Amino acid sequence: MHHRAPAPSRRTLLTVTAAAAAAAVTGVSTPAHAEPERYDDRRLRRIIDRMSLEEKVGQLFVMRVYGHSATEPDQADIDANLAEIGVRTAAELVERYHVGGVIYFSWAHNTRDPRQIAELSNGIQRAALAGSTPVPVLISTDQEHGIVCRMGEPATLLPGAMALGAGGSPADARKAAQIAGAELAAVGIRQNYAPDADVNVNPANPVIGVRSFGSDPRAVAGLVAAQVKGYQRAGVAATAKHFPGHGDTAVDSHYGLPTITHTPEEWDRLDAPPFRSAIAAGIDSIMTAHIVVPALDPSEDPATLSRPILTGILRERLGYDGVVVTDSLGMEGVRTKYGDARVPVLALRAGVDQLLNPPKLDVAWNAVLAAVTSGELTEARLDESILRILRLKAKLGLFRQAYVTRSGVDRVVGTAAHLARADRIAEATTTLLVNEGGFLPLSPSFHGSVLVVGADPASPSGTTGPPTTTLATALTGLGFTATALSTGITPTAARIEEAVAAAAGKDVVLVGTYNVTATSPQRTLVARLVATGVPVVTVAIRNPYDVARIGGQRATLASYSWTDVELRAAVRVLAGRARPRGRLPVPVQSADDPSEVLYPVGYGLSYR
Repeated sequence: MHHRAPAPSRRTLLTVTAAAAAAAVTGVSTPAHAEPERYDDRRLRRIIDRMSLEEKVGQLFVMRVYGHSATEPDQADIDANLAEIGVRTAAELVERYHVGGVIYFSWAHNTRDPRQIAELSNGIQRAALAGSTPVPVLISTDQEHGIVCRMGEPATLLPGAMALGAGGSPADARKAAQIAGAELAAVGIRQNYAPDADVNVNPANPVIGVRSFGSDPRAVAGLVAAQVKGYQRAGVAATAKHFPGHGDTAVDSHYGLPTITHTPEEWDRLDAPPFRSAIAAGIDSIMTAHIVVPALDPSEDPATLSRPILTGILRERLGYDGVVVTDSLGMEGVRTKYGDARVPVLALRAGVDQLLNPPKLDVAWNAVLAAVTSGELTEARLDESILRILRLKAKLGLFRQAYVTRSGVDRVVGTAAHLARADRIAEATTTLLVNEGGFLPLSPSFHGSVLVVGADPASPSGTTGPPTTTLATALTGLGFTATALSTGITPTAARIEEAVAAAAGKDVVLVGTYNVTATSPQRTLVARLVATGVPVVTVAIRNPYDVARIGGQRATLASYSWTDVELRAAVRVLAGRARPRGRLPVPVQSADDPSEVLYPVGYGLSYR
C-alpha cells in the first residue's frame, strides 16, 4: 500500500502526453471511432502501480459537476459546486479528487449546445492529463432518447425504447443507437447509460415505463443487443440497466426502495434475458438497480450492495467481466438501509467498479480511503476495478486521443442525414389503437379546422415542445388550420370549460393525454369534449395505457414520448402522410379488471 508513488516514466505515458499536447496546440483529432492503440493489461497495470492510493480511489468515482465550462462556469454554478462538492469548477474536481469519470446533466448546465459540450469535455480532459498520473476521464450521460435525454437540439433526437419496441425493428434500433453514439462521441461523451434492459411487465411502474422496449423478454433482448452494437460501433460504451431488472415495480427507486417479488425461475425467464443478450453482444458496462430481490439475496440488501447478485449472479453465473457501475448513489433507494459513508464501501465489496454520483463526494471518497487504510477493502480489490475501468478507456481510444474538435462536432451532430433518418424511424413506431368507422386519416378538405388541447409536460431534453404547439404546428404545415390550447396534466374546471368553448365550430379536437389515472381530470376533459359532438382524437404522448381510461374518442394513437420527432411522426400518421405501422410492445389491460387485456402485445391498426 502506498499514498504517493514515483512519477510515471516518460515511456509509459508517452502516448497520453504526446496526444494531449498535439491536440491542445493544433486541435487535430482522430475520429472518435478510430482503431484505438492496443493497451495490454501489463501496460495498464504499470499505470495503476504508479497511482497513489488517493488517485486509485478517485478512479472509482463518476461525479456530477455544475457548469458549462471546466474552468469558467457561471457564478451560480461555482456556488453550487462549493456547496455540494467543495470545489469551484470541474477542473478543480478532477485535480482534487482524481475522479475517473464525470456525468453530464442538463440541470447542472453541462449541456447547453454541442460545441459548448465539446469544450467542456476538452477542459475536463486537460485537467485530468495535467495530473501526476495522467489518465483520461470517462465522460458519461443518460441519453436514452425518448423521455430521458440530456443533449437536446440541435443534436438529433430519436424515438425512445418503447417506441422502438413498437417499431419492432432491430435494424432501426441499431441505427438509432449508432446515430446517438456518434453524436455523443463527437462532443466527448464516451459512456452512455443506455439501453434500458428492463422488461416492463408492470403498467404501474412509475420509473421505467416507456424507457423499456416492452414486456416480452425475448423482444427486449433482441433490441437491447441491437442498441449495444450500435452504440459501441460508434465508439461509445453502452450500459445495460438496471441489473437485475427494474421492470416489475410500483415504487420509484429515486424516492424509495422497491422490492421485486419474482422467484428465481421468474427472474430467469422475465428479467435475465436482456442482460444475457447484452453480455453476448459485448456490452461494455452494466448499471445496477437500487432494488431488493429477496429470491436472489435473502439479506434484502439493495442489488447495488449485494454480493450474491453482482458477484454471484452477474459475474459468476452470467460470466460478465466488464465494468459495473452503480445507479446514482444519491437516490433514496440505496440510502434507506445504510448511511452514505457505508454505501460506496459495500458497493465495492459487492463487486461494483464505478461509484456514480454520491450525494457528498468527500464523505464517499474518504469512506473508501478509510476502508482501504483499515483493511476492510484491500488495495488489490481497488486495482481489480481500476483495471476494468482503464481497459474500457483504452478500448475507447482515450489514451491515444482524449480530445474532440469543433470541426468534428459540426461534421457529425444534428446532420440532415441523421435528422431525416430519425423521422423515418419514428414513423415506423406510431401505433394506431382506435379508429372508429375508419375516421382516420384526417384530410384538410374535410377536417381542416383543428383544435389541439392537452398536456404540456416539460421537454425531456429542454429544447422541444410544448407538445400542443408542436402538434398544432405540424398540422398547419400539412395544410390544416390548427390552434393550440394547453390544458395541462391536471386541467382545472375552468380550463376544461375554456377548451369546450374553443371546440365550437371546429372539425376535430386533438387531445394529447399524459399518464391518465382513474381520478385524472384529463378524463373529464375528454368526456366534456366528446359531449360537444365535435369528433375527438387522442394521442397518448407517454404511456399507451391511457387508452384504457378514456372513451368516446373517434381515434387514438400512441407516440410513446412527447419529443418533437415522435409528435411530428404521429401527425404525419394522423394526416395519412405515413401509414401507422407500430404494434404495441406491452399489453393494455382494462382499467377496471387488470386480468382483462383490451389490447394485446402486437396489436395495432392499419389504414386500408
